[in-house]
Amino acid sequence: MKASGPPKFRGKSLGITILVVAQILIGSAHVFFGFLLLSTPTIYGAYTVIFGSSILSLSYGIWHGTDWGLKGTIAISIFVIIVDSLTVLNLPSIPGIPKIAAFGEISYSLIVTLFLFQKTETRTNTKTK
Repeated sequence: MKASGPPKFRGKSLGITILVVAQILIGSAHVFFGFLLLSTPTIYGAYTVIFGSSILSLSYGIWHGTDWGLKGTIAISIFVIIVDSLTVLNLPSIPGIPKIAAFGEISYSLIVTLFLFQKTETRTNTKTK
């Protein structure tokens, strides 16, 4: 009996499908709320719109299996981990980031980074064989 392998959706692994859906939801929410926050006196509204737009465009790259999609998402996730960690530690960061949101963003970004590093490593090993 032949093993069927992991479940797929439109030729993509279940992990990539879940990641892209999550990124689209997160990116859309950040763009929406970022525009609402543009009226506040901090830079946080603009940061949120730019972050959300970046996540949405990088989701397209991840779905299509591009290196820029993977590497860009890893870079943004690492950036979020650093910036939100500074916020949690009361160190200089982007003004307006809510501490309560920082904990969730750090956790999510760590999961995304580890998942995509694993995907990047798998792609590298496949290309060298």
